[in-house]
Formats: sequence, C-alpha cells, structure tokens
Amino acid sequence: MSVFRDGILDGRVALVTGGATGLGLEIARTLGRHGAKVAICSRKEDNLRPAVDELVSQGIEARYGVCDVRDMAQVERVVAETVEAYGRLDVVVNNAAGNFPAPLTGLSPNGFKAVVDIDLLGTFNVSRAAYDAWLGAHGGSIVNISATIQYTGMALQAHVASAKAAVDALTRTSAIEWGKNGVRVNVVAPGGMTGTEGYSRITAVTGTKTHSPLGRHGTRHEVADAVLFLASDAASYITGATLAVDGGAHLAR
Repeated sequence: MSVFRDGILDGRVALVTGGATGLGLEIARTLGRHGAKVAICSRKEDNLRPAVDELVSQGIEARYGVCDVRDMAQVERVVAETVEAYGRLDVVVNNAAGNFPAPLTGLSPNGFKAVVDIDLLGTFNVSRAAYDAWLGAHGGSIVNISATIQYTGMALQAHVASAKAAVDALTRTSAIEWGKNGVRVNVVAPGGMTGTEGYSRITAVTGTKTHSPLGRHGTRHEVADAVLFLASDAASYITGATLAVDGGAHLAR
C-alpha cells in the first residue's frame, strides 16, 4: 500500500529513461500506479516489450521507445513520439546510467567516457529534448537520478562519481535557467539499493556491508517514492534540490 494518495498524477504523462528494468521500471510502475501515463525507453527492445506488458497488466497505460540516450536524434524521436501519443509531457526521469567497478589504473579512457556519456550527456540530451518539445512552453518536472558516492569518493567508482557530480551541477544550473518557464529540476540520489544491477556489481566486489546509520540498504520502492514526491504537486516549490535516499550512509562513510 502506498503512503501517497491515489491519483496524485492523474492526467499527467511521464517519460522514464532506462525504464525497462530495475530501478527505472520500479519508478515507472510507481508513477503509473498514481495516475500517470508512462513512456519508458531503453536500448534493448527485448527488455522494453515485457516491461510494458507488465505495466499494462497492472492497469497502467504505458508505451515504449527504443533509444540510446547518447544519441540526440534518437532521444528527440522518442520524446516526440511520447508527446504525439499522449498529447503532453509533464514528468521526465533521467534514470539511464552506466556502472561497472574498476580501479583508476584499470579504467580505460573509453570506459570512463562511456559512463560519462550515458549519465551526463544522456541526462542533458533528454532534458533538452523534453524542454524544447513541451516543458519549456508548459512547465513540468525533471528528476535526475544521481548518487551519493561523489560526496565522499568511493574506490572503484571514479568514473561514476565524476559523472554523477556533473549531473548534480547540471541539475542546479538547469533549475536556475528553466525555473522562469515553470520547469522544476531536482535530484534523487540513491545509495546502495537492493535489486539493482549497480548494487549487484559493486557488492560482488566490496561485499554487502552498509555504512547506513539505519543499518540496512534501501529498496527500489523507496527511491521510486522519492521520485514520485518530487514529481508531484507536494514539491511545487522545490527546485535545484538533492534528495539523498541512502539512509544517511554518505554521512557515515
């Protein structure tokens, strides 16, 4: 049972990148269960098709588009298709990300660039395309999925921490520039979340011990609820903010 009122996103349309699996699918499900029509995008149609089938089976109006967020032409096509299909676009969640553990001495320039391109360039591409196609004229909410490892640093994650720090900076800057058009831009910064690909990859190397003062890792549902809050009218006067969802782990790391 959700702590949020049913229908708080009724009449709204949300686009979730990386929405076919893991955290992205949970975010799409949560937004859809609270009234939004949902579009998800990812690079692999084999993942997208069953994800949409799952959402529809749960009573959520959903569609998908195949898209590499690093390619602006593909991004613009998916955004345009979403607006054409649903008649509007109110919420954008930049969730698509790359992550693999690697020490600096074992990290190639191409590996570093790949994560920066997906996380940072992808966030810019989707935000800009959505702004140009709809948000700039009608307002709305952008929620960027970041992390907390850039606050303290973390071994094996230099590429990810660097990309996410840049996403945080992009969020604050776009919040300043686009606020006059009624566009709110915020960050949800998850810590270690069970049931995600990133969690599995990192804990396979580092183990599952948590630094959280709450004594546990988080769940995808808890991150999705934070996104729902920022996307809703409950956060109507919040922009340029970072909501850390890590049980305080970055404070104790």
